[in-house]
Amino acid sequence: MNTIARKDNIHKIITELKAKDLRIAFTNGCFDLLHRGHVFYLEEAKKKADILVLGLNSDTSVRRLKGQDRPLVNEQDRAYILSRLEAVDIVCIFEEDTPVEIIKLIKPDFLIKGGDYNLDQIVGREIVERNGGKVLTIPIVEGKSTTKIIDRINNL
Repeated sequence: MNTIARKDNIHKIITELKAKDLRIAFTNGCFDLLHRGHVFYLEEAKKKADILVLGLNSDTSVRRLKGQDRPLVNEQDRAYILSRLEAVDIVCIFEEDTPVEIIKLIKPDFLIKGGDYNLDQIVGREIVERNGGKVLTIPIVEGKSTTKIIDRINNL
């Protein structure tokens, strides 16, 4: 599918997919510098459902969460790159600090985060479970992170 969707039309897109009995998985993040850990995580998330929707933090959201020096890659470029990955079907940029509004709109069958999160820390868990969905975590690839890449560059 490889689509970049706007928040104002994501509900319509998901409704059409669910009408075809397709199972929807949702994950989210900044995905500032794409690395092996990200790709592994997204591939594993895609195995859980027919469609993987990736909620992508906007540039302003990343700055609030990570500091004024971030993101290193702007939201349009991040969305383009992520939407071209085989595992990612839909990328939807959001302005808020959390994806709770998108989760409310799409009501995914699966809400997926990295294994560095405890289930009770996952934003939107209650919404998904209340609608009969499942919340899952996927183990992270040790030693692979955007922060480690940035630290390494800064220490050159």
